Amino acid sequence: MGSPISSTIAEIYHHIFQELFIKHWIESGEISYYRIYVDDILIIFDQNKTNENSVLHHMNNIHKYVEFKLTVEENNNINYLDLTIHRHNNNLSLGIYRKPTQLDVTIHFTSNHPLEQKLAAFIFYINRVITPPITEQAKQREWNTILTTAKNNGFPLHIIHNLRNKLITKT
Repeated sequence: MGSPISSTIAEIYHHIFQELFIKHWIESGEISYYRIYVDDILIIFDQNKTNENSVLHHMNNIHKYVEFKLTVEENNNINYLDLTIHRHNNNLSLGIYRKPTQLDVTIHFTSNHPLEQKLAAFIFYINRVITPPITEQAKQREWNTILTTAKNNGFPLHIIHNLRNKLITKT
C-alpha cells in the first residue's frame, strides 16, 4: 500500500482472482452478476442455486489472508458505492446513496477560491444524477438535496440551475 504500483498489482490480482475463482460461478449461473471496484464487490446470485452464506464461505476459503465481509440487502435495498439498488420482483431500480455521515458542505460561494473550484462538487453531484439510470423520484430527491446544499453554502440557485442545464446539454 502507498506504492505507485499498488493499484496496478491489485488490479492484476483481481483479474486472476476472477478468472480462477469466480468465472465458473458465472458460467454455471450461480452468480448472475459480479463487479468489483477497489475493495467493494457486488454479487447478484440465483437464490435457487446458492445463498449468501455459501458465497461468503467459498470466498473466505480462497486465500487465508483475504477476508470478505458480507453486507446483505435490507428491505430489498442494498448500497453499493454511491448507489442504492432496490429489488422488486425481477427488476432492479437505482437511486443515489449518501452515507449518514455526509455533511453536504462545500467551498462557500463567498470564499476567495476560483469559481471552478467552488463549482467542482456541484458538477460531480449533478453528473451523478444525470449519468446513471436512476428513477425519476430519486433524481428529484437528489436534485432537491443539491439545491439545499447550494443554498446552505451561499450559492445563488440560478448558478446551479444554469450548471445543470449546461451539463445536461453536454451529455
